[in-house]
Amino acid sequence: MLKPNQIHQSHSIRNLLPFTGQFIHGFLTPAFLPLHNSNMNQTRKTVKLGIHPNPIKATLTNTPEKASAVKATVTVKQTVTSFIKNIGVQQGLDEIHDLLGKTLLLELVSADLDHKTGVEKSKIKGYAHRVRKDGNNVEYEAEFEIPADFGEIGAVVVENEHHKEMFIEHIVFAGVPNGVVSVSCNSWVHSKFDNPRNRVFFTNKTPSGLRRLREEELLNLQGNGLGQRKSSERIYDYDVYNDLGDVDTDPTKKRSILGGKDFPYPRRCRTGRPRCRTDPSYEKWEAGFYVPRDEAFSEVKQMTFSTNFVYSMLTAIIPSLEATILDPDLGFPNFNAIDELYTQGLNLPALDKKELWKSVLPRLIKTVSNEAHSLLRFETPETLDRDKFFWLRDEEFSRQTLAGLNPLSIKLVTEWPLKSKLDPKVYGPAESTITTDIIQREINEVMTVHKAIDEKRLFMLDYHDLFLPYVERVRDLKGRTLYGSRTIFFLNPDGTLKPIAIELTRPPMDGKPQWKEVYTPCLHSTGDWLWKLAKTHVLAHDSIYHQLVSHWLKTHACSEPYVIATNRHLSVMHPIYRLLHPHLRYTMEINALARESLISADGPIEKIMTLGKYYLEVGSVFYDQYWRFDQQSLPADLISRGMAVEDPSAPQGLRLTIKDYPYANDGLLLWDALKQWVAEYVNHYYPNSSMVEADQELQAWWTEIRTVGHGDKKDEPWWPVLETPKDLIEILMTIIWVASCQHAAVNFGQYTYAGYFPSRPSFTRAKMPNEDPTEDEWRRFSRKPEAALLECLPSQIQATRAMAIWDVISHHSPDEEYVGEKPEASWAENPITKAAFERLHGKLKEVEAIIDERNADCNLKNRNGAGITPYELLKPFSEPGVTGKGVPNSVSI
Repeated sequence: MLKPNQIHQSHSIRNLLPFTGQFIHGFLTPAFLPLHNSNMNQTRKTVKLGIHPNPIKATLTNTPEKASAVKATVTVKQTVTSFIKNIGVQQGLDEIHDLLGKTLLLELVSADLDHKTGVEKSKIKGYAHRVRKDGNNVEYEAEFEIPADFGEIGAVVVENEHHKEMFIEHIVFAGVPNGVVSVSCNSWVHSKFDNPRNRVFFTNKTPSGLRRLREEELLNLQGNGLGQRKSSERIYDYDVYNDLGDVDTDPTKKRSILGGKDFPYPRRCRTGRPRCRTDPSYEKWEAGFYVPRDEAFSEVKQMTFSTNFVYSMLTAIIPSLEATILDPDLGFPNFNAIDELYTQGLNLPALDKKELWKSVLPRLIKTVSNEAHSLLRFETPETLDRDKFFWLRDEEFSRQTLAGLNPLSIKLVTEWPLKSKLDPKVYGPAESTITTDIIQREINEVMTVHKAIDEKRLFMLDYHDLFLPYVERVRDLKGRTLYGSRTIFFLNPDGTLKPIAIELTRPPMDGKPQWKEVYTPCLHSTGDWLWKLAKTHVLAHDSIYHQLVSHWLKTHACSEPYVIATNRHLSVMHPIYRLLHPHLRYTMEINALARESLISADGPIEKIMTLGKYYLEVGSVFYDQYWRFDQQSLPADLISRGMAVEDPSAPQGLRLTIKDYPYANDGLLLWDALKQWVAEYVNHYYPNSSMVEADQELQAWWTEIRTVGHGDKKDEPWWPVLETPKDLIEILMTIIWVASCQHAAVNFGQYTYAGYFPSRPSFTRAKMPNEDPTEDEWRRFSRKPEAALLECLPSQIQATRAMAIWDVISHHSPDEEYVGEKPEASWAENPITKAAFERLHGKLKEVEAIIDERNADCNLKNRNGAGITPYELLKPFSEPGVTGKGVPNSVSI
């Protein structure tokens, strides 16, 4: 494992070359083209546009020109949080600075080098003073006399004279020769008393004179790998997952360190906290995990959602549930009691007097007139509201593998017989007990197994090898059980799937040999109840895999290295930084919040998931054995699971194995729209391969993602090369797809599909009734099988904890930023990228209409029918709240 100082020695920026561009008749050349070492390249670029490589500028004539009087207007957003922080003596000091006109020191930096000396021109300094307040915005103004030979404004250096940070939205310069110059900042600027290093904001002008500032800014963002990070800092660095519990205070919270040879894993953001006294390989656990300051949630998202939303749930709702439900093992006495969660609710002790929870959890907490207690009443999920018995039907069990919360696990059966790859000496015989005879019996002898495989009619959910090594360890935890499982489906002529066999396996343990059993749909009551219970276990496996792999690992954890590398190696001026930025926004903040409050040792996720303290460790096993970057794009994922084949004659170039596969059908529409946008954007800035290869910032970015951010996979042969615009497009599309569309598909339907917990339990408490039963156990099952199902399902506290969490993380924030909805400022300023984005927006509006048409098509039985919830998770846009649709730009919850 690389230590922080080794990372910096290996990956510090050396000989960075900035992007360059030229203004021709008021327009930027195909903007921010990379500056290469080859003069031939520069000649080629300018000659291509019909311009001599060394044009004579008007500023070089002997005609004297007057200085320009320029006014700068700085817009500062006065946030509630910054206002609260500033109350007190320091507020008075800052008000004095405002009165004296010394709030912000601005230094203007020329975009050009001095044509005589080849060095940077002198900066022009001026103080900005407060002039007006408009709502939440405060405006400051500064005036400058800019000499005629200063050239274009290339950057603004800002020093905050206040004692507290401030959020600068933008700086506008009026009176410059070439018109108004607007600098988009949208960033926190620390106080000079907290950090003497000034902030730099770049314009969209030609950056030939900004090389040093650009290099320095990137080096500042990288840091030196030493010391504990402060909340006001903007340093991006890597570390392993060694901060999930306070092991000094409670040794039982020690978890496997994720990242390194033993447990490979993507890297997280380094915080630099002190090491634990009892075990220095772990960081001390401190509340308020560091993230770089600009990665923090917007105030709307923060006040309505992140900290307060999740914090209120964790510090108020769940403890109140625990105080109400005194017995953590108490199950539900019957299914009517489960229904009452949605009709009558649970009485909770009175919550805190401030009652912040009323504003942030209105769906869950209902006001009680006498306020002596609070009422927790869950909204009825759409699936349950449409069909009370949806969760019992085999057809719905199958349908949700294609159009539910986890449509990323179903795969084609390509080999027969099925066989485990685990060591049979440890885990027992490798051969599956799902035999040819069983399959042919269940498909009514319409064809042989081998013909069904040849015709691509057999599919599988395979959680056998991933979970089987953890069965014994999980069963050693109180009140939990686990199996390895395989589930086989048969593709009907109408395009629907039929579940035909479930195999549950227990490895040799407690002196007993391997146990495995195959369950099939059955008309007899005993067989039917065993089939229901087997489905319950498989649904729990699918729920765990969904939350652990499809959601957390693939979209949250694997994306964090992309965020870190992008900020360490791509300047904010870089076109690829500007393309990626909206798709990486808020990811580090939500991941830090998850490490602190959700996936922490003995935290809510461990308590509601069967895997318990092994939860993240199993994710490391998956990452080590199965995760590949080159299979994370939608087309590559579908092909790797046998759910599609390449077909140039088919729409989007893929032919689906199951034609009515809503996740894939809708996803390919989004993929196609986004790829057209990304391709137009990339080809605009990189018209040929030499520009990609020579872009040192870009190459450093991709190298660090592979060798540091995902360093445990650095020697894998499947990593894509980055040599051509096509390579770049594919890499960027993978990152953007995972952050936006894939995350939306697996996140925002959580309450819709799992809010009624018997349909997708995340926790199983009891083994199958026919696994080595005593006479008394079998007698109780035979007498009242419903009780066996209730004993297997989560307890009252486990279920209500999970339901509250699923409700919270299924929410869209009021200020959600949806893919293709609004352009970034830099995209809108360039007519070529602006037009490309407008085409993207138009296509996504068309996608919405197509999805609505599909959901209304009665021939598409996997998304239309009596009581069936329409598949809308990939509809691009949504209103706030729990809607079951909408594709945000980034992983922001």
